[in-house]
Amino acid sequence: MASRSDHPPLDIAMDTDPSLGQSVAYELSHMPHLSMTFRAWQKLKSCYGRPIEINGYNLDIASLVAVAKEGELPYLEQSAELFQRLDESQRILQENLVAGNQIYGVNTGFGGNADLRTHNLIDLQRALTQHQHSGILIMDDPELQPYVDRELNPHSMPSSWVRGSMLVRCNTNLRGHSAVSLKTIDTMMEFIRRDFIPIVPLRGSISASGDLMPLSYIAGALQGNPDILLRCGGDEVTIMNSQEAFAKLRRLHLEEGNGSYAYHYSPLILEPKEGLGLVNGTAPSATVASLAMWQANQLAVLSQVISCLTSEALGANAEWTHPFIAKVRPHSGQTEVARNMRKLFEGSKLVRGLGDHINREQEGLVQDRYATRTSPQWIGPQLEDLVLATQQLVCELNSTTDNPIIDSETREVRCGGNFQATSVTMAMEKTRLCLQMIGKMLFAQTTELLNPTLNNGLPPNLTPDDPSLSYCLKGVDINMAAYQSELEFLTNSVSSHVQTAEMNNQAINSLALISARYTMDSVELVSLMTASAIFVGLQGVDLKVMHKHRLDLDESYVKDITFECFGETAILSEEALEELHPIMWRKASEAWYASAKSDASDRASAMAAAAVEAVMGYMMTHELNSTPSARQLLQETNIFQERLHESMLTSFVKYRTEFTKSPRTVGYLGRGAAALYQYVREDLGVPFYREFQEDPQDGHIVGRTEKTVGSYLSRIYHTVRHGTLFDALMKSLEGLVDDVE
Repeated sequence: MASRSDHPPLDIAMDTDPSLGQSVAYELSHMPHLSMTFRAWQKLKSCYGRPIEINGYNLDIASLVAVAKEGELPYLEQSAELFQRLDESQRILQENLVAGNQIYGVNTGFGGNADLRTHNLIDLQRALTQHQHSGILIMDDPELQPYVDRELNPHSMPSSWVRGSMLVRCNTNLRGHSAVSLKTIDTMMEFIRRDFIPIVPLRGSISASGDLMPLSYIAGALQGNPDILLRCGGDEVTIMNSQEAFAKLRRLHLEEGNGSYAYHYSPLILEPKEGLGLVNGTAPSATVASLAMWQANQLAVLSQVISCLTSEALGANAEWTHPFIAKVRPHSGQTEVARNMRKLFEGSKLVRGLGDHINREQEGLVQDRYATRTSPQWIGPQLEDLVLATQQLVCELNSTTDNPIIDSETREVRCGGNFQATSVTMAMEKTRLCLQMIGKMLFAQTTELLNPTLNNGLPPNLTPDDPSLSYCLKGVDINMAAYQSELEFLTNSVSSHVQTAEMNNQAINSLALISARYTMDSVELVSLMTASAIFVGLQGVDLKVMHKHRLDLDESYVKDITFECFGETAILSEEALEELHPIMWRKASEAWYASAKSDASDRASAMAAAAVEAVMGYMMTHELNSTPSARQLLQETNIFQERLHESMLTSFVKYRTEFTKSPRTVGYLGRGAAALYQYVREDLGVPFYREFQEDPQDGHIVGRTEKTVGSYLSRIYHTVRHGTLFDALMKSLEGLVDDVE
């Protein structure tokens, strides 16, 4: 990532309410999930191109994402109150040392060795970071393009995780409870602005005394440890050790004309307590958890849109979104999902049951199966947990999480356990379970949509072509089972696997970073399932509309054939034919959908046979205009059946080709599915899929390059992971949030 550091450090002014972090967390707990997610999305967009100012109390997840993933530049608030509290915490520490007090980690040993004492306070802080430089990296980790053969997975954290951890640690230290100097915090901020990001081992933290090992690599970089490597940005990313990074930093300031800052930045000698202030805390856990939370919230919103899309493909009876149902079971999450989905269905011509008057005489299933019908009850509790988890993480981002901490009111140094990141663990355990529940629902909806015995008249594997030769999305069906199986394994609790550590001192430990990492893995799997469910759902609504619209067009042709075969021969009067037609057409249409498992020719035969059966049944119960001989009746009936078969088959094949080139689906969809359809079909160029015509080996769809199913799925997946699909939906559905609120 190229550095965008155009300004000298410490030049941004802002007035901030010190209670902002806590008030934001409280506000989140009283906000619908969709509103919370939408506002966070808006906040991220507002961060682009603007400095992000922190003061210890105002960091939210959107700002963290902006810095960690989008490369926006953070700065310290320029306020006398902030500088005063930083200076005051160091003064209070010195007062306690002068008074001869024993202060953990400042003049005592660490952890289980806290019974040791020393007067060498500076070297003690160096010893702290040094003994934690124990993580394992592999030779590929420092490479610019590592893991070419992928035999070994990365052993280092993504730079976005480290960048975010540095920001969160700065925000924590700015609160004035850690005795960390302004210079130390500003140096770390300058590293972020210049995109000088330490290479930090992925594993090795139990998140008990905070994330000691990962943070020690950040502290080691600030100390100028030559064995700590960094990925340094700018116009060209390079790998250098921390001493080289400081030299480059000084050189950059000279080149930019900021000579007064050139030697402001040099390797740090950590003052008493500063080592603990840097490494003793939850920043990596909170960062990874927040980044996972960001995506989990978006996936939860997408799951509601996908549920609407699937329901439309199935021709659902969406009565289950009626406000009365949620009113009599008033869980906030269920109520929100039902309300959201009812709004998302607005304008749909494919679902029924949204109006006040519902047809209670329909044939077939009176109500939908559980995967769609109970989606408000299924998704709703997940939204409640996600709101709580988000609230917990925002609180953590604006908390003091090291030990000991400085109490400026009483001027005491107090020992405690704020580094125990159990709040982060519990947020992640909830989130991972929520993701599993969402994934299970997407799996159930997708498999229902692909199964011709369940999907209300759609063909097997959602193939537009003959099922005997085209198996279209069968591979996706199998993929979804693989994704869901792995997702369910990852949902197992991490917190139940705690091991006693560090001389039995850390007998309980949160494992928050491990839990956050596995939640990231769950995000990846649900994103794969989301991309697959979108592709399947769009294929489903295209097929639903293709067959529906084609039958609407064919009705008049069938009527003409009926009149020609039985009217012109005077077997039935015109009045009788008018009465017969809707009966016959309903039976013929039902036969078309009922034979969805068959090839087109067989479906046309089934349709024609059903029409003949309807005609014969009518003739047996009604007076005929003339009495034909059995031979004549058989002859006319055979002609009618043959013409109908030929007409329906020819019409279908022709219309399918036309529809492939120019689907008219979007006009049939509700506002949610329509927004998704337009983005994927038009912006991403993912088409209505024809298996043989799309075969890259010998496909023949004119006007586009043929791709495999996997290539199209990958295209959607990329936009899910990078947030561009969510961006497009939020822009299209912005009014929905206002309606919901």
